[in-house]
Amino acid sequence: MQTWFKIYEILSYVGKSKKNEIFRARKWKKDFETIMKKPVFNEDYEKIGFINDIFGPITSPFISIRVTSSNHEINSNVKLYVKIK
Repeated sequence: MQTWFKIYEILSYVGKSKKNEIFRARKWKKDFETIMKKPVFNEDYEKIGFINDIFGPITSPFISIRVTSSNHEINSNVKLYVKIK
């Protein structure tokens, strides 16, 4: 069984930095760190990239997503998912 983590529910879009899209976590739990380096999917469950880095304050870190698909645009309205199982 696949479990999908709705990362769009905890993230706010900040902007682009070189090859990465940067988000800020509105709420954060230590066990969310398991998403590091996991593939990121859009709402059609198409792989668009991966979690490249988690950095900044522990209570509200920044999430860097490396977009590997040039066909998909990241913005504040896109719904992003990570497969955790």
